[in-house]
Amino acid sequence: MGNRDTPRLQAMRARAFIIPTDRPEGDGTMQWDSTTLVVVEVEAGGEIGLGYTYTHGSVARLIDGRLTELVIGQDAMDVPAMTAALWRGVRNMGRDGLVASAISAVDAALWDLKAKLLGLPLATLLGRVREDVPIYGSGGFTTYTDDELRAQLSGWVERDGCRWVKMKISAHPGQDPHRVAVARAAVGEHGLFVDSNGALSARQAMHVTRRFADAFGVLWHEEPVSSDDLEGLRLVRQHAPDITDIAAGEYGYDLDYFRRMLNAGAVDVQQADATRCGGITGFLKVGVLCEAHHIDLSGHCAPSLHLHAACAVSRLRHLEWFHDHVRIERMLFDGAPVPRQGAIRPDLSRPGFGLAFKWQDAGRYAN
Repeated sequence: MGNRDTPRLQAMRARAFIIPTDRPEGDGTMQWDSTTLVVVEVEAGGEIGLGYTYTHGSVARLIDGRLTELVIGQDAMDVPAMTAALWRGVRNMGRDGLVASAISAVDAALWDLKAKLLGLPLATLLGRVREDVPIYGSGGFTTYTDDELRAQLSGWVERDGCRWVKMKISAHPGQDPHRVAVARAAVGEHGLFVDSNGALSARQAMHVTRRFADAFGVLWHEEPVSSDDLEGLRLVRQHAPDITDIAAGEYGYDLDYFRRMLNAGAVDVQQADATRCGGITGFLKVGVLCEAHHIDLSGHCAPSLHLHAACAVSRLRHLEWFHDHVRIERMLFDGAPVPRQGAIRPDLSRPGFGLAFKWQDAGRYAN
C-alpha cells in the first residue's frame, strides 16, 4: 500500500467519558440521566485525527486492542482499505452494535487524519453538493414538564432559526395529545415532528399518526413501530396521511440493513447515524443507496461529526440537532458548529472536521 514516503498509522487510542444530562430524560421506551462519549485519536505524519461515537464505554478497550492491531502501520491515506480490514477482522466477534460503533469512530478519525495530512477541510476532500446543512431541533423528552417542553422547542425556532422541531411521545399515550398541543402552540406554524422510538404496535401507530396529523399538522412520525418490524413500518406508511413522513433507520449498522429497509418500502425518509453505520465511509454509502432509491436521507444525532459528510450527500434532507449531543459538543469540542438561520456550515478555514477535543475539560467525566 503506497510508497515509502506515505505516512503510516503510528498510534491509535480511545477513551470513554460519561456526561450527566442537564435534567432527567426519557422517550417512548426508556429513561436515562447520562450520555457516554467515546473519543478516538489516530496519529500519522505529525497529525492527529479525531473521531467519536455515542455508545457504551467498553468499546474503548476494543479500539485500543483488536482494532489497533488491524490498522497500525497501514497507509494513512488509504482509509477504505483500513476500514475494510477492520470489518474483516471482527467477523467472529459479531459486527453489529458495539463493534460497529467502535469501527464508526475509528473510520471518522481516519478521515479526519487524511484531511489534515492534506491540509483540507473534510467537506472539500469529499466534495460538496451544498454549502450548509439544514437542522431540526430534537429533544422534547417525555420527562419534561410543559414549561420545559415549551421553552426548549420555542428556543430552537426563535434562537436557532430551525424550521422544524421534534419531540418524544408514546411513553404515556394518554398524555400525548396534551403534550403535542403544547408543542404546537410553542412553535406556531413551524414544522412539528414526533418520535415514538418503536413503542407502538402498527395498529396504535396508524391511529396516532392520523390523529396528530389531523389535529396538529404533524409532518413526521419517527419509529412509530420498531425498526426491525419492516412490515409494520410499511403498513403505517401506507396508511399515513399525505402530510406525514414515516422515518426510521438510526439503528442501522451495515449497508444490508438500509438496503432491506429501502427495498421494503418502509420509510419516506431514511435515517442513518455515522457513529453507528460505519463512520463517514458508511454514511456516504447509505447516501448513494438512498439516491438510487429516490429517498431522502436524514442524519441522526452527532451533528458536528455528520456536518462535512452531509455536505457531500446529494439527497440529504437535514441533520438532527439533538439536545444531548449539541450540549456535549459545545462543552467539549472546540469548533462545534453554531446554527445560523436553521442551518450549520463547515468552517473551511480548518482542516478535517475542524474540531479539537478539550481533553482537560473532559477529564472530570473520564470513565
